[in-house]
Amino acid sequence: MNYMKVVGINSSPRKNSNTDLLLSAALKGAKEKKSETVHLNLYDFEIEYCTACDSCYKTGTCVLMDEFPDIYEIILESDGIILGSPNYINNVTAKMKTLLDRMADTVHCQRLLGKYSAAVSTAGGSGSQEVADYLNHSLFIMGASVVGRVGANLSEGDETFKHAVQSSYKLGMDLADAIALKTSFPDQQKEHEAMLQRMKELVTFRKDDWTYEYEYFKQKKWL
Repeated sequence: MNYMKVVGINSSPRKNSNTDLLLSAALKGAKEKKSETVHLNLYDFEIEYCTACDSCYKTGTCVLMDEFPDIYEIILESDGIILGSPNYINNVTAKMKTLLDRMADTVHCQRLLGKYSAAVSTAGGSGSQEVADYLNHSLFIMGASVVGRVGANLSEGDETFKHAVQSSYKLGMDLADAIALKTSFPDQQKEHEAMLQRMKELVTFRKDDWTYEYEYFKQKKWL
């Protein structure tokens, strides 16, 4: 079996959180399928807010001096990405949103093409599935193919959460299988192709300003 690397990123601010239990189960499943796994807790990193300065579009680097590049390098080196966040008022935690906002260049350059994603989420009452869907969609518009998600609403009881842990474990195994088999999802592939074409047109239109991204597209032989 080819070498595989899966990164799991937890954005709950609480230690030993329910979200992290789901993420840990998913990473355990991926590891069972012979993937190397990396488990990151976002609240261990200093990540500043994106200011929409366009520096990453123009130069490929960010002007903010923090630990975002450490996380980003691991993401780009990985074959699979599992994001985890609790539901904070119908969305991800602020830390996760900050991470995703810093990845705007990833959308333009479709840097996650060929990678696979999964997501897990918890909620005290409801909305966990919607948050997990948001996490997957965020990676999807960056190029990743979505394998699945697990959402657990704690209001539904302990047995439901136990089932969510088991489902997360299977999700991690499914993610590793998709990586190993290079699984193609035809409907997603059509959307990826359309998104890539849209980004080609955008970056070409802004080529005099977004010189780094334009050169990236040329190096990838997409232009």
